[in-house]
Amino acid sequence: MTSLSVNINKIATLRNSRGGNNPDLIKTALDIERFGAAGITVHPRPDERHIRYADVFELKRAISTELNIEGNCTEEKFVQLVLSNKPAQVTLVPDTLGQITSNHGWNTIEHKDYLTKMISLFKQEGIRTSIFVDPITEMIEGAAATGTDRIELYTEAYAKDSASGKKEAAIAPYITAAKKANELGLGINAGHDLDLLNLQYFKLHIPGLLEVSIGHALICDALYLGLENTVQLYKRCLSNVELYVYGKE
Repeated sequence: MTSLSVNINKIATLRNSRGGNNPDLIKTALDIERFGAAGITVHPRPDERHIRYADVFELKRAISTELNIEGNCTEEKFVQLVLSNKPAQVTLVPDTLGQITSNHGWNTIEHKDYLTKMISLFKQEGIRTSIFVDPITEMIEGAAATGTDRIELYTEAYAKDSASGKKEAAIAPYITAAKKANELGLGINAGHDLDLLNLQYFKLHIPGLLEVSIGHALICDALYLGLENTVQLYKRCLSNVELYVYGKE
């Protein structure tokens, strides 16, 4: 079964908007684990507008499931944060300073030497590595050449095209990318704009999908459906049998 890792950046955003510790980020993470998630994802940024660097240390001490730290490894503070906490997984994302959210994958060909060096650094510390990539065959091949353990497929394009009713066209490049990754021995993760309306179709068509990382949509759904129920609904979407389609009569 594909694992669900819940990105809790939005919980931190809400907390930071008023100061103090409401909602309690650590308690929320522990509850998400208790509700059935297989991991917690955080994506700290230099301005600490949501996840703070100090949060990562607290989370590493508190949670019992996998911690996935996402971020741009060109930032030395991020690299040191990862090395100090030794999460189960680090996901390398080519964010720029001040970027609202991730909007593209790495050019793994242009940055091959750099990525190879960083992948080696993290793997030497026993940290599983993943590279954020677009569903382009050449980028998958470039990722494999760096020695990474996994790739994370950037799924915004799939989500947008799927929402317009073009599911088959939307999923096609991701199927091709996944087949190439499987051929090259890469594990496959996915994330960005996956939700209750598009997740199950994606899961059912991507061979070898190991993990999805979902934050924004899941937290939004939790406002209406409750956090425990929402985590369970996302897990149902990831089940191996097509049992559930959200919003379908």
